[in-house]
Amino acid sequence: MKGLNRIELLPAREQVASALRKAILTRELNEGDAITLEGIASQLGLSSTPVREAFQILSHDGLIKLRPNKGAIILGVNKKTIHDHYETRAILESEAAAMACRSGKDLSHIIDSFQEAEEALTKNNFNDYSDYNQAFHMAIWTASGNEKIKSLLSSLWNGLSIGHNVSKETYAHVSINEHREILKALTSHDEEQAKKLMQAHIIRSMKNVLTHFEIDT
Repeated sequence: MKGLNRIELLPAREQVASALRKAILTRELNEGDAITLEGIASQLGLSSTPVREAFQILSHDGLIKLRPNKGAIILGVNKKTIHDHYETRAILESEAAAMACRSGKDLSHIIDSFQEAEEALTKNNFNDYSDYNQAFHMAIWTASGNEKIKSLLSSLWNGLSIGHNVSKETYAHVSINEHREILKALTSHDEEQAKKLMQAHIIRSMKNVLTHFEIDT
């Protein structure tokens, strides 16, 4: 195994924003819930600085309302919020995948990230799959060569889109099988197929997240 030092992960502020965004989208955090800098920093084992920066990102997204006393209130989400979020990701990520197919693009980090994930799953290491999943997507954004798309997608990342009553093991196998097909399209330089597969991958993730919303409605 080559080791995690060979894969790229998001900066701390985006990691925090991702964790909180996932909790909001999957309704672990609900409308009206209060969160604090100190509380989130303690839970994640980080300083308050990346948490403060993450709060700013989520406030800009309209997911939380900042309070003067260094905390925030969850504004909550509805089906349209989820659709808008994932449809935006699907548009940007499918274009990034198509760009990564073009001649001269370095796909080595995408391949490395996929192989790291595949090896981990052969050892039943499902708990770390979130990092490998993130690294695979980030490697595609990087290979696209478009820094603006990479920046936008980094700010939209929400981690694993695990559906209601779906185990980490089941999710990881579904995800890596889809990654395998995307990688085949990338290495074959098939722009249309890579674009189509990535879009389907993101929309499937959206449907997973919607199951958390539908169980209470």
